[in-house]
Amino acid sequence: MKYLIRERLFAIGDDYWIEDEDGRKAYLVDGKVLRLRDTFELKDSTGRVVAVIKEKAFTVRDAMKIENADGHVIATVREKLFTPFRDKYLVELADGGELKIHGNLIGKDYRIENDHGDELARISRKWFRIRDTYGVEIADGADAGLLLAVAACVDHLVDEED
Repeated sequence: MKYLIRERLFAIGDDYWIEDEDGRKAYLVDGKVLRLRDTFELKDSTGRVVAVIKEKAFTVRDAMKIENADGHVIATVREKLFTPFRDKYLVELADGGELKIHGNLIGKDYRIENDHGDELARISRKWFRIRDTYGVEIADGADAGLLLAVAACVDHLVDEED
């Protein structure tokens, strides 16, 4: 399944629909205002909270945590300590696993892989001709909500870097 995301949509207070490849509203990104840290809720088309994305405060390396609707941290997206190439971020899963992010983050052409090297998501702006838009293609059986939340974190962290 492919999803359409507009760049820089994750500004505080902004709400935006992530559309599926057929143009249907699939997920709502709900930017929360008046919070100490950047906070976004990712809701499905029925309004159910799928993930809460929060910028971690007081960290040496840039990081954002992804919580489920119950407030339990399910993943943390953080900057790697040593990055000789373009791969700057990794995802630490609460269950002990890790997702790797490889590719050109600024150019929005990267992939997210699990511990075994299986591609879970491919992020690219090449699929769309619309300016400031990129796509997220989710592998069959992968957790779309989590992977869209990871893409949102990477987008926000890269944007803050610039």
